[in-house]
Amino acid sequence: MTAERVNPPELSPPAGFSHAVVATGTRVVFLAGQTALDTDGKVTGDTLPAQFEQALTNLLTALRAAGGAPADLARVTVYATDVAAYRTHAAELGRTWRELAGRDYPAMAVVEVVRLWDERALVELDGFAVLP
Repeated sequence: MTAERVNPPELSPPAGFSHAVVATGTRVVFLAGQTALDTDGKVTGDTLPAQFEQALTNLLTALRAAGGAPADLARVTVYATDVAAYRTHAAELGRTWRELAGRDYPAMAVVEVVRLWDERALVELDGFAVLP
């Protein structure tokens, strides 16, 4: 995939995301929402940072299994049950993102939700990637 990250000077400088991504490739991979489930289907981690790390790991595992890499992500949506907590942990979550996915940020949004499918889940990530 070729990805042009577009961050116009008319918008506030992005931190940890891109305002737009122009992706060119031949395959689109739609990634289902991933929470902090382990291989037994149980939510792991009691904190937002721990669950975020597992959810992102799960998302990237699905992406790699489809033949993609983190740089192929064009869009990710983060669903959090507490956006204030997400903002409080933003620096740590950003470090986790960079360690697992690098600095080629997709277009992103964070949305607060009342709850997720599993009552213990604090965060869920979904998205799509464009592969070469």
